[in-house]
Amino acid sequence: MSGGVDSSATAALLIEQGFDVVGITLKLWPQDCVNRAEDKCCGPQAVTDARSVCDKLGVPYYLVDESAEFQKHVIQYFADEYKAGRTPNPCVMCNQNLKFGRLIDRADQLGADFIATGHFARIDRSSEREFALFKNQSRLTSAATRYLLKRGRDLKKDQSYFLFSLRQDQLARILFPLGEKTKSDTREVARQCQLKTADKEESMEICFVPDNNYGGFLQSANLVQKHRGDIVDLHGHVLGQHDGIEFYTIGQRKGLGITTPKPVYVVELDVENNRVVVGDDSALDRDEFIADRCNWHPFEQLTESIEVVAKIRYNHPGAAATVTPLENNRVKVKLHTSQRAITPGQAAVFYQDDLVLGGGWIMR
Repeated sequence: MSGGVDSSATAALLIEQGFDVVGITLKLWPQDCVNRAEDKCCGPQAVTDARSVCDKLGVPYYLVDESAEFQKHVIQYFADEYKAGRTPNPCVMCNQNLKFGRLIDRADQLGADFIATGHFARIDRSSEREFALFKNQSRLTSAATRYLLKRGRDLKKDQSYFLFSLRQDQLARILFPLGEKTKSDTREVARQCQLKTADKEESMEICFVPDNNYGGFLQSANLVQKHRGDIVDLHGHVLGQHDGIEFYTIGQRKGLGITTPKPVYVVELDVENNRVVVGDDSALDRDEFIADRCNWHPFEQLTESIEVVAKIRYNHPGAAATVTPLENNRVKVKLHTSQRAITPGQAAVFYQDDLVLGGGWIMR
């Protein structure tokens, strides 16, 4: 329970459905979030709101300290990815390792069968025969029963992109009561139950980064030190200096600190030579990339090329693509139309209609 309306409504719906509910907030940030907005998840106000909701609903509430795991699996990962010239996706890693990793361990300690969250996504079960008929991909069937991840019904709030890396054993233990509902439905559930979070605003920023200034966070947390290097064009001509490739991401235009006749954008982060490479708008277009560490839902492994809609970032509308399996759990993604700013370190998630086939991590 994050102290927001979604997890609050989730608890209320589960009680209505007859479940025996226990509320848990994972305390993730070691400084108790004092230096950040109080309404962020696990901040003082968020904890107060979550506790209030549980009291109103008459269910037990626990605040569980997972700050060490968060530091290891999310904060350190966040810094390491920027140091490697990649742009991290901390929400995916937090879901994989904390919300649906450590939380399942806590459920086992409490004797709970399931964990539930306020994510807008759905989980279905599919038999071997049902999946064999889906999109005529019969040769991809590999198990009698699979847990399938699907988009939430409210496409504006769908969060399935951030959940692609969940394993089958995790999906088997998860409930998403909001998967069939819209955001307005969710608020109405909270109002009917007279929960104080019914009209609470939601935050769209990274929970541990104040003011969405990730560079400032990396420095203040002593995770990255400034180190100067060259900003160069596509031909290697030096245009200026930077304070560290960690403070840049593919597609960035503002804050480059250089003057050019035409607008330029970051098109590559050269870690080996400590260079930020810039080019014009057209240099951002790509029509293929490699993704590694792939995870699949309807089948264990991809064994042949498949047609998908690929999302290369959360707010990307998706683009038609052909995904071809490679060795070492990698795939080649051939986009039917070039896309802008394909960014190493981001997740590429593959869909057919509302079904999440799986995804992987975009390589440099």
